[in-house]
Amino acid sequence: MRDDRVEVRKCAGEIADGVAIVSQHVLVAGGGIVGCLTAMELVARGCQVTIVERNVIASQTSGESSWAGAGIVFPLLPWMYSEHVNRLTSYGAASYGAICQRLLNETGIDPQLIVSGFLLLPEFDRAAALAWCEQNQLPAQAVHASAFGVQSLSGEEALWLPTVSQIRPPCLMHALRAWLEQNNVRLLEHTELEPLREIAELREWRTTSGEMLQADQFIVTSGAWSFDLLKQVASKLQVKPMRGQIVLYKPERQLQQVVYREGFYLVPRRDGYLLAGSTLEDVGFDASVTSTVREEICAKAEAIMPDLKGLPVIKHWSGLRPGTPDNLPVIAPHPQVQNLYLNTGHFRYGLTMAPASARLVAAMVCGETPWTDAAPFALPG
Repeated sequence: MRDDRVEVRKCAGEIADGVAIVSQHVLVAGGGIVGCLTAMELVARGCQVTIVERNVIASQTSGESSWAGAGIVFPLLPWMYSEHVNRLTSYGAASYGAICQRLLNETGIDPQLIVSGFLLLPEFDRAAALAWCEQNQLPAQAVHASAFGVQSLSGEEALWLPTVSQIRPPCLMHALRAWLEQNNVRLLEHTELEPLREIAELREWRTTSGEMLQADQFIVTSGAWSFDLLKQVASKLQVKPMRGQIVLYKPERQLQQVVYREGFYLVPRRDGYLLAGSTLEDVGFDASVTSTVREEICAKAEAIMPDLKGLPVIKHWSGLRPGTPDNLPVIAPHPQVQNLYLNTGHFRYGLTMAPASARLVAAMVCGETPWTDAAPFALPG
């Protein structure tokens, strides 16, 4: 074997009837929340896993939505999405209690899962919201916004969803990284893959430095960067970066719940910080922040919570979401390239969908019956 090739070998697992069961090796391209949870599911099935990450897993890297997100474990206005999207978000939201407890127990790092509740301010489709909550057995209560210490600009009739949770994404990522290291997942960081060329069967993938990474199966979980990796073999994959900017406050009087109004949210953290955002900007791979947007975010935040007026912005950052039509991800084997799978395009709800999509793609890779019908998440033909 040439020196410029990096071989990822199959490893022997348990012994059954005197025969070594050889587990397959899976290479996961992308080390965000979706990629890390996918790796956890694969490890649970006895796979040897390598994650290839262009930056550093669990680091504050410009553009990475896994670190930059607000962490609301809820699809904001689920009655506006398809049944397929809500199937993933509902499954994912219900999974995080066990996931976070396991991460805390096994790594000592708390992902800070909090049942903070979700206050929806008008204007919104009240009839559709109440009907969806009743159908999905999600507690919902009509309330007055002022009772929660916020100001509503479009009437007092708000909706209170007390069971909605939030996670602190940087804490979740640190816990996931620690768990992966403890469970012998190989982390290849500062490693960038070349765009995949047309091929019938994938057994190795070249990096931009010329190394060849070999594996039995490959899964692309590269978020906004997925199309660039796959454009020659998946030209109809509709994933593009969508920038979201967020600002951070530390108010003297903290909110006790997430507040949402017409595309804008305030998210309180356990340590007294408050996030305000976010935008949806179609600007390509530009992960910079702008003063104009910061002023717009601050104005919206102050309109809801007047206590924020005059307070300094502690921090201002952005992330690039993997935008897709109708917020529908692709979770599927590639129809032409053997051994290649996709788990990408989760748009605004990568964190919420991640446990569901990770379990779905891991089942596909390992030949199991998926927990749900995977047909709606196929790669567009």
